[in-house]
Amino acid sequence: MSNGYDFAFAIGGAAGQGIATPGNILARIFVRRGLHLHAYNAYQSIIRGGHIFLTIRVKPERVDSHGDDLNLILCLNQDTMDRHARHVTPGGAVIFNSDSITPAEVQEGVQLCGLPIKDLTEDNRNKLVQNTVALGVMLNLLGVEFGVLESALGDQFKRKGQDVVDENVKMAKAGYDYAKEQFKDFGEPLPEGDKPLAVWTGNDALAMGGAAAGVKFYTAYPMSPSTGVLHWMAKNARELDIMVRQIEDEIGVANVAIGAAQTGARSMCATSGGGFALMTEAFGSAAMMEIPVVFINVQRAGPSTGVPTKTEQGDLWQALGASQGDFERIIVAPKDALDAFNTVVEVFNLTDHYQCPSLVLTDLLISEGTFSVEPDAINMQPEIDRGELITEPGDGTDYKRYLITESGISPRAIPGLPGYAHVAPTDEHDEDSVLISDEYTNPHKRRNMVEKRARKLKTFHDKVAAPAIEGPADAEVTLVGWGSTEGVIRDARELLAESGIKANQLAVKWLVPFHADAITEILSKAKKVLIVENNYSGQFYRYLRSETGISVDGHIRKYDGEPFQPHHVADGVMDQLGDKKVTRDGVFVPFQEIMV
Repeated sequence: MSNGYDFAFAIGGAAGQGIATPGNILARIFVRRGLHLHAYNAYQSIIRGGHIFLTIRVKPERVDSHGDDLNLILCLNQDTMDRHARHVTPGGAVIFNSDSITPAEVQEGVQLCGLPIKDLTEDNRNKLVQNTVALGVMLNLLGVEFGVLESALGDQFKRKGQDVVDENVKMAKAGYDYAKEQFKDFGEPLPEGDKPLAVWTGNDALAMGGAAAGVKFYTAYPMSPSTGVLHWMAKNARELDIMVRQIEDEIGVANVAIGAAQTGARSMCATSGGGFALMTEAFGSAAMMEIPVVFINVQRAGPSTGVPTKTEQGDLWQALGASQGDFERIIVAPKDALDAFNTVVEVFNLTDHYQCPSLVLTDLLISEGTFSVEPDAINMQPEIDRGELITEPGDGTDYKRYLITESGISPRAIPGLPGYAHVAPTDEHDEDSVLISDEYTNPHKRRNMVEKRARKLKTFHDKVAAPAIEGPADAEVTLVGWGSTEGVIRDARELLAESGIKANQLAVKWLVPFHADAITEILSKAKKVLIVENNYSGQFYRYLRSETGISVDGHIRKYDGEPFQPHHVADGVMDQLGDKKVTRDGVFVPFQEIMV
């Protein structure tokens, strides 16, 4: 631990060993103390077995990634011990059930905390009881008074009755007291922040952003890692007056979402790359009918079913080419969970204003990660802008739904509004919705409508902020990323600074329309530019080059299903600067090894 309190612990085991519960309890304890956290759960797509490894990093200030180091591991099985015990840093600890797990080799100065679970629990046959005992040990090592854990256990198990609460408190106390007698604590008590924080997942943030934006219709077909949005919406639908529908497939989802948006409701749906592949024809139809609707694609490793529970930034070109023909769309990649919340609100206003479909492109790292957040930062009453929406009855005799205007944006009346009538065709049409190919395909009308729609986003850059450089102006290297890589690049810059290398970063969020001029100006001043992205082929780099003509100096890419850690990025930089590795073997691909 350096630069203040920075503590990372992990819980490892197999699916079915109850890893989520102790993780949730600890997260609750941390945020109640005002500590920030970043949790990443590496899990497999099976119900029982496999290897799961939950990492939680805790600091008094913002946490940008789950980091590199591990200070404490709770091993629930031998596999976790064998895989990860050696990675615990000196001064740390490994907790395990000594009745069933054999300790592995660890670094010098790491404390092995074996627990005789049968003796401590009086031969309790519940296999999950070891988790509760271990919680007691962990809190003791962290220097936290037992009453804090007792309260958290009460909150966790109160729905199961007081007997269950009492049993868990008893087991935790046994572990706490045993640790006090047998083990040495870390010597630095768990600090307290200024005020309690909240905790949420990225999917919670996306769903809450939709609710804050005024979504009244949400639909989805469950597909990991986007399903958490559906769960949140379904849980809170009645209270928030939101209609939620699970449809039989993603084709139906997209069409139903567009239909709801056509009625004037703010409508949203979410899926992953495979589901969005089925939605793309409908995505294009929303553009032709100029219906504002928001799609969310939570990226996972592909193609096809790919690796369902692993992260990747592999769907950018899918998003750019979704559906056929030239049409206007908005594509945005939030940088973290709070940004995802705010982005959904912002993109709904933009979608309504420009009357086109929008795509929020996030990934498993954000959506299924767990993060702290300051409650005051969540604005559930944001400003709502519905654009050129006609909501009052009137004389619509001369109403033309697709009126050609200088801005390209036409007035939009809600279907059924007295005095107004129009057709929403997926064929090309004239201003009054009449299909131009019914009798004779008028080329002038076709050109006029294509150009009208193309004018819509001309003012987009006046409404959203261009990306800005973060870090020293005289940096030796500029790291460019998009979406979820922002935080890990920031942590990597700290590692590089410790090695005497100045680095700054450019985090790109708005992908379509693209801030080509602003980005070109920034990168033209950089000494050396490296692109960091979570895919094999350099999808963002290819897009950047197509929009700006910029060729960069190198690439750092990761495509094994797991997210970047800070040392991966830092080591990639050092390798391409011709210097030594920063910490350990990195996972990177030098520029020379990939043709793009």
